Amino acid sequence: MLFKNIMILDENFETKENMFVGVQGERIDYIGTEMPAKDYGETIDGTGRILMPGFYNAHAHSPMTVLRGYGENLALQEWLTEKIFPFEDRLTGEDVYWATLLCMAESLRFGIVSTSDLYFFVSEMTDAVVKSGAKNNICRSLSNFDGTPFDEMKSAQEFKAAVRDLNGAGNGRVIMEASLHAEFTSDEATARSLAAYAKEHSLRMQVHVSETKIEHEECKERHGGRTPTQYLSDCGIFDVPAIAAHCVWIEGEDFDILKDKGVTVATCPCSNLKLASGICNTPEILRRGIKLAIGTDGVSSNNSLNFLEEMKTMALLGKISGGDPTAITPKQVLYAATRGGALAQGRDDCGLIKEGFRADLIMLRTDVPNMHPVYSMDSNLVYSASAGDIMMTMVDGKVLYKDGEYTTIDVREAIAETNRSVKRILDSL
Repeated sequence: MLFKNIMILDENFETKENMFVGVQGERIDYIGTEMPAKDYGETIDGTGRILMPGFYNAHAHSPMTVLRGYGENLALQEWLTEKIFPFEDRLTGEDVYWATLLCMAESLRFGIVSTSDLYFFVSEMTDAVVKSGAKNNICRSLSNFDGTPFDEMKSAQEFKAAVRDLNGAGNGRVIMEASLHAEFTSDEATARSLAAYAKEHSLRMQVHVSETKIEHEECKERHGGRTPTQYLSDCGIFDVPAIAAHCVWIEGEDFDILKDKGVTVATCPCSNLKLASGICNTPEILRRGIKLAIGTDGVSSNNSLNFLEEMKTMALLGKISGGDPTAITPKQVLYAATRGGALAQGRDDCGLIKEGFRADLIMLRTDVPNMHPVYSMDSNLVYSASAGDIMMTMVDGKVLYKDGEYTTIDVREAIAETNRSVKRILDSL
């Protein structure tokens, strides 16, 4: 495929106009100001369009699409124990398959090409992701409330089987990772065993960290003043490349640990606001040189995967939290949403418009009122663009969504099957 006469967000996150971008197979093969001699097949006129890297959602629970809007207006602990956990206890693998497929459809519509996911029924999740054509870093999240030895935990056995059987599915689009759900949902023996297993098998890690003040302070009470970040680091959780989701209440030495260990913070601004968990200190994270990416969390605590909304919210919160309108620049937001997320997922050849990189691309309209005038296109992308401006989503050189149509997903079927799951579960509660 060849894009001609199109504006691009280049590898330095600068905009260039009237460019040609050729895609061959899974990769970007040509970028230039002249029409290439090579025949790339279908040609798309990019007049009034911008081509940019797709979004990498650094923290989500994709199957929780089935829980969108359920248990509204509750505090986190009440929401989890009274609504979410009883509902999840009734989920089947088939429910998770259809909910994940529906989530992938929503993700592609909003320009998300890859997601970092932690949940269960990971085999069915993998099947849905492979079917959709999207990318995903999936982990069977581990919790241990009763002190069961690591090797005897059913969830740990499922996790190990997934790593053995599913890693690299979909021609490498699916990457299996390790995940400790959080400090407060497991014991130290489980955390240390999982960390050792991840290190032995060269796995990446996902974990919730300091999402709420209660979680953060109670951890300090349990562990001699150590914060979740300090405790998890001591357990070895950060001895492999890791994503720490939320990090709303991190403090003091936490910043140094995250920096020194190379951990990526996945900020989830809309979910944290909806659950009144707090505001992640992204300006300080960036000032300290800590890696930063953006996550949506599950739609049960967000209700939407609108990634442009997430980006704008992140930028605004960063400014208001420190009372500094210069705290976060549009380029920093765009980097976190694209290249920062790709690197957090271990996808080193993704997240940039650069020759030789994977063609994970989205195309947006710029010939719409909300995108004019243009003093700074990067500012327009963060503060002015809307989800409806996204016209096309491509993953590994394959168009998966274009102009409201999907090439791999029967959306009506996914909606119907997910609604059938909801009805069955609600009838049983």
